[in-house]
Amino acid sequence: MNTKKLRHVFQAIALTALACSFAGPAIAAELKVAMSSPPTSMDPHFYYASANANVSEHIFESLVKLDADSHIVAGLAESWKLVNERTWEFKLRKGVKFHDGSEMTAEDVIWSLDRPAMIVNSPGKMDVFTKEIIGKKIVDKYTVQLTTAQLYPLMPVDLVAILIVSKRATQGLSSDDFNQGKGMIGTGPFKFVSYSRDDRVELARNDAYWGQKPEWDKVTIRFIPNNATRMAALLSGDVQAIENVPTADLPQAKNNPKITIFSKVSQRTVYVYLDTRRSPSPFVTDKSGVLLVKSPLTNADVRRAISMAINRDAIKNRIMEGLAEPTNNMVPPTAFGYNPDLKVVKYDPDGAKKLMEKAGYKDGFAVTFHTPNNRYINDEKIAQVIAQNLSRIGIAVKVDASPMATYASRGAHHEYSMGLLGWGPIEASSPLRALLACEDAKKGYGTQNWSLYCNPAMMAPMEKALLTEDDAERSRLFQESMAVAINDGAVLPIHQQFTTWATQKGIVYIPRTDERTYAFDFRSH
Repeated sequence: MNTKKLRHVFQAIALTALACSFAGPAIAAELKVAMSSPPTSMDPHFYYASANANVSEHIFESLVKLDADSHIVAGLAESWKLVNERTWEFKLRKGVKFHDGSEMTAEDVIWSLDRPAMIVNSPGKMDVFTKEIIGKKIVDKYTVQLTTAQLYPLMPVDLVAILIVSKRATQGLSSDDFNQGKGMIGTGPFKFVSYSRDDRVELARNDAYWGQKPEWDKVTIRFIPNNATRMAALLSGDVQAIENVPTADLPQAKNNPKITIFSKVSQRTVYVYLDTRRSPSPFVTDKSGVLLVKSPLTNADVRRAISMAINRDAIKNRIMEGLAEPTNNMVPPTAFGYNPDLKVVKYDPDGAKKLMEKAGYKDGFAVTFHTPNNRYINDEKIAQVIAQNLSRIGIAVKVDASPMATYASRGAHHEYSMGLLGWGPIEASSPLRALLACEDAKKGYGTQNWSLYCNPAMMAPMEKALLTEDDAERSRLFQESMAVAINDGAVLPIHQQFTTWATQKGIVYIPRTDERTYAFDFRSH
C-alpha cells in the first residue's frame, strides 16, 4: 500500500469512527463495582497496566480509543490522517472541557505526549508508545502534527495508551502527587473524588462531558482481590457488579436468578517468562539450594523442555473451568500479526525429559517461580499447577506469590528468575517491542522485557516491519519475528483467558476484549 492509499485508509477509519456526542438523561443513581486488582498508581502515565487503566480511563481519555471489540475509534481526536509519509495530523474535538472547566487544547496534547518520558521509577515506562515521535507541532488550537523519523503506520495504535492530562494542572507534579489526588483532572465521563490505596476510588459524573453521559451520578470502585470476598460482596448487595467471576463459582452463579453473567474472549495472553541471559540467576540453584554458576535457563533446550512439560489443557479444564484457550502466540487469532504456524505446545513430559538430558540437566535443578496473586484469573493456582508439572521432569519449583504492586516493582528490576505475567496487546508489535526486543531506552524497546531476552534474529524482521507500509508484508514480518522468539523459548505462552463480569439482575454490561471494566458501560434496565 502506498502512502497515499495508507492516508486514505486511516482517514476512512477516523471518519467512520466518530463517536456520538449526545447527552442522555441524567438519572440520579449510584453504582458500586468491585475490581479484582488495585492500581499501582493513579498517575495515568506511570505504568500501562490494565489495573491502572481500568481506573484512569474513567477520568482521562486518549486521542483514539478502542471499542468493545478492540477496534480503533475516535476519542479526543475527531479525525486523523497522514499528511505526508512521516507526518500524522490529529484534529481535536472543539469545546472539550477538563473537569476544572478549562478547555482541552493542542498544548495539553503535546504536554501529555512529552510527559511519559519524564516518569521515574516506573515498572515499564510508557514512552515506548511515544519514542517514534521526533517532532511535535501545534498547527492551531485544535490541530497537532506528529513527525516520525521514518514512515510509521502504528501511530494511532500507540496513542491508544497515552491519556491526555491538563498541562496547567499537572506540570511539576510527581507520580506520588497523583496518589494524593493532585492533578486528577481529565476530560472523561467521571470526575475524581477520592482515592484510598488498595481499597477504593470514588467518582462523580461529569455533567459537562462532551460525549454520552453515564447513567450513574456517583460511582465507587472497590478493589477486592480475594475471589470469595468479591463474590460475597455481590451476593450480599454490597456491590452491584464485579469483574473476574471466580471460576469455581460460575456454575452456581449462572443458575442464580438474581445474577447475570457476561463474558468475552480476552486479548490477554498469560505467559511464563524465564531469565534467558544471566548466569548465575538469582533464584536458580541445585536441589540442595546452592546457586548454580551456570543457569540452565540460558539454555534454549531447557526452556523448550519447560514449555513441553506444562499441561495447558489441564490448566484450561481444571483451573480455568474452560474459560481459557491454550496458545503458543502472544496475540489472539483476531489480532494483526498472529502467527497460525505457532501451534500449541503439546504436553509431553517424556519428550521434555529427553531435552533436559540433551542439555546436560538430566537430574534437574531448583528454581523459585514468582507470580502475582491478585492480577490474573487464578494466577497463583496456575503457577502451582506449572510447578507440579515441572516436578515430573526433575525441576523442583517453589512458588512465591505476592500482590501485583509488589510483584511488578521487583520484576521490573529483574529480581526474578522465573515468573508469570499477562499481556493484552492490540497487535503483535506490542509484545514484540515491549516484552521481547533487546532493551534499548532510546528506542523504547524492552520496557517490560523481564526475561532479558535479546536476539538479533528476532529484532531484524521486527524493526523492518515497523517501517513497512504494506499491511500484508508487515504482518508477515511480525509473524517471522514472533516465531523466532517463541521457538527460542523467550517466553512461554500458556493461554488466552476469558474475562467475565457478574451483575445484580437488572444491570447489564457490554463485555470487552481488552478486559476493561468501565462504570459508564454498565446500564440499568
